Amino acid sequence: MTNDRLGRLRAHLAERGVDGLLVAKPENRAYLSGFTGSAGVLLITADRAVLMTDFRYTEQAAAQAPAFEVVKPESTNQALVARLVDEMGLKRVGYEGDYLTVDDHQSYKQAVSGCEWVSVAGLVEELRMIKDEGEIALMRRAAAIADEAFAQILPLIKPGVTERDLGIELEYRMRKLGAEGVAFETIVASGVRSSLPHGHPTDKVIASGDLVTFDFGALYEGYCSDMTRTVMVGEPTDKQREIYGIVLEAQKRGVAACRPGITGKELDDVCRSYIAERGYGENFGHGTGHGVGRFIHEGPRVSQRGGDVVLKPGMVVTVEPGIYLPGWGGVRIEDMLLVTDSGAEPFTHTPKELLIL
Repeated sequence: MTNDRLGRLRAHLAERGVDGLLVAKPENRAYLSGFTGSAGVLLITADRAVLMTDFRYTEQAAAQAPAFEVVKPESTNQALVARLVDEMGLKRVGYEGDYLTVDDHQSYKQAVSGCEWVSVAGLVEELRMIKDEGEIALMRRAAAIADEAFAQILPLIKPGVTERDLGIELEYRMRKLGAEGVAFETIVASGVRSSLPHGHPTDKVIASGDLVTFDFGALYEGYCSDMTRTVMVGEPTDKQREIYGIVLEAQKRGVAACRPGITGKELDDVCRSYIAERGYGENFGHGTGHGVGRFIHEGPRVSQRGGDVVLKPGMVVTVEPGIYLPGWGGVRIEDMLLVTDSGAEPFTHTPKELLIL
């Protein structure tokens, strides 16, 4: 897979007007090379791929990145890059302008003479939007781990338990099922706190009559999953049923509309317009979804702002509308979907009809 990714990247270098690319962002470095260590820089040209890392990781890098020359800097990465640029005769080197700090950029410019530095922010991220078969398999597994962990904690969701305890238990079950960690900080928000879209777990005790929102994901071999379910503890009121039903219908419409050829903005509008029609447009203030991969939030965006990318087969996105009423509570439902040739395949399989516990 690494050679395929390098080939795709190299095809874009000339388009961006560069004859080499410096890659420092951890997610991009791992995507292109397979190397998962915490320190390293890639320099990629039309005919060479070099991975620079320190003594701690040279053995790991050689095993994980066989398509790369692994080189240990004698002093600094900047000095090694300067030598390689001179050796390769590079004149224009691209860099991740959205990631490299101003100080780091200046240090490279000072170390490397006779070379123009060109920001190519978003180049690797654009390639990462389309997942290959290996990535899709890992994300399916990450989603399955999250589904199973949630099923295991359902009997624990009852009056008297705290949000924090449920969050800890959920993360523990995902780790026991094979996750290397969580994809992001787990959200558990109950009762009036469920109106907080990012309500992280507190010592609040779950009570009968609470809606409880769980937003969580597993990290599996470098890839993330993302799902949200809102459950009901005790018998729901008419209003709770109403709000849940609106969000569920909006989410189902979004899932049905997810297909190649639609833009993220258009997909967002499918969910947003329905919620607005039902009178709660002002209470849905975030985007309908986002891409998922090595990073929990990556392209393409499924929102009114920045949602101009047309969905293509191989992209993985979420559909997660919600309604949030301060002082009352909220509901959000989220699935992770693979865009296919004809529509979308859900990675999330936990039932989403209102679950009353």
